[in-house]
Amino acid sequence: MAKIVVEQIPVLSDNYVTLLHEAGSGATAVVDPAVPEPVIERLDAKGWRLTHILNTHHHGDHTGGNLELVRRTGCAVVGAARDAGRIPGITVEVGEGDTFMLGAAAAVVLEVPGHTSGHIAFWFPDSHAVFCGDALFSLGCGRLFEGSPEEMWSSLKKLRELPPTTLVYCGHEYTAGNGRFARLVERDNPALHARLEQVERLRAANRPTVPTTIAEERAANPFLRADTAAVAKAVGMEPGTDPVRVFAELRRRKDAF
Repeated sequence: MAKIVVEQIPVLSDNYVTLLHEAGSGATAVVDPAVPEPVIERLDAKGWRLTHILNTHHHGDHTGGNLELVRRTGCAVVGAARDAGRIPGITVEVGEGDTFMLGAAAAVVLEVPGHTSGHIAFWFPDSHAVFCGDALFSLGCGRLFEGSPEEMWSSLKKLRELPPTTLVYCGHEYTAGNGRFARLVERDNPALHARLEQVERLRAANRPTVPTTIAEERAANPFLRADTAAVAKAVGMEPGTDPVRVFAELRRRKDAF
């Protein structure tokens, strides 16, 4: 199988739009185009032709550029079948376990509801990369606008089980703020302290903090650690408490942070 080349484009105040290019075929996708113009500019600079839009969920800051990009390029729009009515311009409907081919590069579709009911992620195993929208952030996770704590915890566990070297491309630059909350939860976590130092250096240099890796998030992200004694204790619960309860309390505290 082929690997993809990844180009990350910062847009709006804190969004990331991502271009994926499979060189053998020339196929190029954009993940969650909030706005069209920066995408067109980067495509022109690279000499790539847009063939697909990959939407992780329906929110406007992830789909706002869909229709204009379709109008200008004729590209296909790939999104969740269960959310097809809310994805502008959708032409290809996918669900859990489906394989999407970007040229010769294969992506496995993962359903990860919680932030929205129809949220999906695109995992490219051969490229060691997952594009997860607003389900998982570095040191955080998405708000539960439509899903339940049970759904989101299940989704996070699914992402947590990907190979540890998997690069995590999320939809926003939220890491520093997430880190301030995470520090309150696990003050004595050395992996978290190391990550926060790295984040501080990157942001001081005006560089992105994503992609991160599954390994880094397993070690430092409290929302992936709701089944650990340390996180349960941090939210006033006994070790061995149902992780869904721990996660729900963690999310409640983050919402009020």
